[in-house]
Amino acid sequence: MVKHWRVDREEKYEIVEKWFLKDLEMIDGKEADTDNPYFDMHFHKVYNIEAYSCASKYTFARTLNKLNATYLKKDFKIVNFDDTYLNDDSIWSSSNRDFLVVMRVCFYASNLLCLSLCRLP
Repeated sequence: MVKHWRVDREEKYEIVEKWFLKDLEMIDGKEADTDNPYFDMHFHKVYNIEAYSCASKYTFARTLNKLNATYLKKDFKIVNFDDTYLNDDSIWSSSNRDFLVVMRVCFYASNLLCLSLCRLP
């Protein structure tokens, strides 16, 4: 866990606490249908965490899931997250999902706009 603060124009970061991935039992996103940066990490006790943004919360959960799949293959739960943004096999997959989601939404919106402005014979 990293503590972040500003001193004048400088940003400071301090490592406050460290955990082992093997000790992680569950990640609880609290509300899958709400855009919020809060989640809980369950170790031997529950830690309430606030991410920088909802996108960074999902990126963190995806990263932990990939690290676990690659190195530990341990069964831990990721609950109260929207599966669409967690799974690699979803249509939104890429190395930079958050940007890709915005691009696809813009693409579909522009297509709808073009179709609504076109005259049909």
